[in-house]
Amino acid sequence: MTTEQIKSEITGTVWKILVAEGDVVQLESELMILESMKMEIPVESSVSGRIKAILVAEGEAVDEDQDLVIIELD
Repeated sequence: MTTEQIKSEITGTVWKILVAEGDVVQLESELMILESMKMEIPVESSVSGRIKAILVAEGEAVDEDQDLVIIELD
């Protein structure tokens, strides 16, 4: 099955994860919220599918271009 990795666009901290493994998401669904310099930045899905894996935890520091979520495509 084909998968898509959702990457962080910024360096920051995972503030809140809004989905769980197995959840079905649509294009542009909010997956999590990152915090950087007191700003909240939503991470949206670039595809529709099912959450296969969440690769980070709330409170974890992430780097720009780091994989956050793997989605199995519909």
